[in-house]
Amino acid sequence: MSEPLIGVSTYLEPVARWGVWELPAALLPAAYPRMVQRSGGLAALLPPDAPRRAAAAVARLDGLVIAGGADVEPERYGAERDFRTGPPARERDAWELALIRAALESGTPVLGICRGMQLLNVALGGTLVQHLDGHAGPLGATGVLGTHPVIPVPDTLYASIVPEETDVPTYHHQCVERLAPGLVASAHAPDGTIEAVELPGAQWVLGVQWHPEMGDDPRLTQALVTASTTPPVRACTPFADLTPPRTAGA
Repeated sequence: MSEPLIGVSTYLEPVARWGVWELPAALLPAAYPRMVQRSGGLAALLPPDAPRRAAAAVARLDGLVIAGGADVEPERYGAERDFRTGPPARERDAWELALIRAALESGTPVLGICRGMQLLNVALGGTLVQHLDGHAGPLGATGVLGTHPVIPVPDTLYASIVPEETDVPTYHHQCVERLAPGLVASAHAPDGTIEAVELPGAQWVLGVQWHPEMGDDPRLTQALVTASTTPPVRACTPFADLTPPRTAGA
């Protein structure tokens, strides 16, 4: 069996530093490609590009990971910006929404991680809570992951992969508010926060709120890689309008 090619979306930063250089950069924590590689896949990084090119990119892939990162722009789901929502990453939003659309239309397996799960929900018509306390690591610390338990929902794809309650590495301050039509919740935190979502049916589509790339449980990525070695199955799921609503004077 040949190794499936798994695309992983990336950041696009105005300035990054390495060696003597300080330049704009497409970048991604190394934990993401290593997660794919350890699970038997080949990792291909997908920096933001013109959304019209997403279908061509996905056509060359066997599986897709939408990585974590910046908050999704609230206008994408018709909400006013909360003052605690981070600055927009419009190029990433547009590119990754187009990647999700292309993957669902082509039947390509999809794993959304943190922001990736939130964007999957938005792509299919759901909304987000813009600020949630208690899920962004130790109190008063930044850039430090926390942990909390995740409880699977029986008879879901996620539960078939990880059937038991587990502690997961977590760092997020947003979550699903209204679940998108067609998606189901497949895991929760003890406080009721939706921690995993999936698209029922033959296509492998799963989003998780935590950061499996920062943990030591390979089962999610192994399941993605396994799904990526089988012929694709189209989801036949309607999409939300991915165009931000027009504002007054626009």
